[in-house]
Amino acid sequence: MDVDLKSDGEESARQLFDTGLERLRGLFGEGWTVEAAPGHQQDATDWYTDRVIEIRSTDLGHTTRYVVDLKSSLTPRTVNTELLSKLHLVRQVNSFTSLMVMAPWISPKTQDLLRAHGISYLDLTRNVWIRADRPAIFIYTEGQMRAPRSASPSSSAVTLSGSKAERLVRILADVRPPYRASDLAEATGLSLAYVSRLLGALEDQLLIRRDGRTIHTVNWQGLLRARAEHSHLLNLNPYSGFIAPNGIDYLLNQLRNAFASRHLIAITGSYAAREVAPLSVGGQLMVYIRPDHFSDELVDHLGLLEVKQQADVLFLDAHDPVVFWNSRTVGGLRHVALSQLALDCLSGPGRLPAEGEAVLERMAAHEQWRNLDIHTIKDWKAA
Repeated sequence: MDVDLKSDGEESARQLFDTGLERLRGLFGEGWTVEAAPGHQQDATDWYTDRVIEIRSTDLGHTTRYVVDLKSSLTPRTVNTELLSKLHLVRQVNSFTSLMVMAPWISPKTQDLLRAHGISYLDLTRNVWIRADRPAIFIYTEGQMRAPRSASPSSSAVTLSGSKAERLVRILADVRPPYRASDLAEATGLSLAYVSRLLGALEDQLLIRRDGRTIHTVNWQGLLRARAEHSHLLNLNPYSGFIAPNGIDYLLNQLRNAFASRHLIAITGSYAAREVAPLSVGGQLMVYIRPDHFSDELVDHLGLLEVKQQADVLFLDAHDPVVFWNSRTVGGLRHVALSQLALDCLSGPGRLPAEGEAVLERMAAHEQWRNLDIHTIKDWKAA
C-alpha cells in the first residue's frame, strides 16, 4: 500500500522514515534486526537532518550502518550535486557505514544512477536496492515505474508531454549547442517562460547541461527516449487505416508522383527506419499528411481501400507541423527527420520500439545529421 505523505515539514519526514524502516524490517525478516541507531530516533525534525539505521545479523553478529538521507523528491541532478559528496564523506568517516536515500518515489533513471554509485535506496512504491559487504546483503526489488499520484509533480509542473514539448525536444536534438533559452524560444515559437521551465526540468534529469544560462551539452539520445515515454504515436496522431490492393511499391510510386514537388506528406515508421537501420521486413507503411490535404479523392487516386483492422497503410494526421521539420528526401519521397523517426518508432506499437533503438544506434555512429545552427533556423512551420 502506498503512503500519501504530507507535502513538507516534520510529520512528513518522520512518516517517510518510519514507513521506510518498517518496509526494511519486512524485507529482512527473521535473523535480522533493523533499527534506528541509538540517539537518532528522535533527532531529526525536518528533511534536512540525516537519520542513521543499523542492520544486524543476529546469527553472525555483524552490523552495518546506513546514513539515511530523506528526500521529498529526487532527480538525477540531485544525485550528482548532493548525494555523491555526502557518500564520499560517509565512507571517509567509517568504512562500515554507507549511504541510503529514502523518498516517496524514485524514477528508473535515478535508480540507475544510484546503483552505479553504490548508493542504497528505498521508495514507498517498493523500489529497493540495498547492498553491503559485511554482513553480506543484497536486496533488489522493483516497484512502480511511473510516479504515483501522491508523488507526482503538481498539475502546473512542466513535463515532456504534449506538442509544445516535442517542438523543443526536436530542436534540442537536431541543433548543436551552444544556445540559450531565448534562442530556443525564438526558433520554436514557444514562450520564453515555458521554454525556461522545461529546460529546468531537463537539467534536473541530466538531459542538458548548462554553464550559466548557456546550454553546452544535450544528451539527445536520453532526451528522445524520455519524450517517447510521454507519448504514443497512434494516440497522438489521429489515423486512418487502408489496404493497398496493388501493393506497397505501387502506392509509393503513386505518392511520389502526387507529391513530388510538394511538402504535404512525410513517411515514418518501419519503412523509413529500414532506410536508416535495416532490422526487419514488412510492417505497416505510415505516412504523415497535413490534415487539410487528406480527402476521399486522394484515397481513390491512390487506389486504397479503407479498413478498420489489418491495415497495411496508415495515414497519420500530423499533430503538429514540427513532424515535417528538417525532413529528408529518400528515393524521391519525403521522410521525417531522423530525430522524429526515432521518436515515432520508440513511441509506436509492436516492433517499432526495437526499430527505434536501431535508428538511435545508427544516429549515434554518424552524427553528421546533427549539424544545424540555431541562428540559421528560419520558420520551422514552413518546413
